[in-house]
Amino acid sequence: MLENIIILLIFIGACGYLGNLFRQSFFSKASCSKGCSNCGAKIDVDKIEAEIRKNGF
Repeated sequence: MLENIIILLIFIGACGYLGNLFRQSFFSKASCSKGCSNCGAKIDVDKIEAEIRKNGF
């Protein structure tokens, strides 16, 4: 009986987590639809390559 209650609580938590991800993907104010908030943290490969060439690594 206790095992069933624990499994039910884990299942409800997982459904809540997935529901939150679903809600954020549709109602987020970010410019992309992913809602992962990584859009501002893109890596500028050209800038890194220029730094490497400048420093002679």
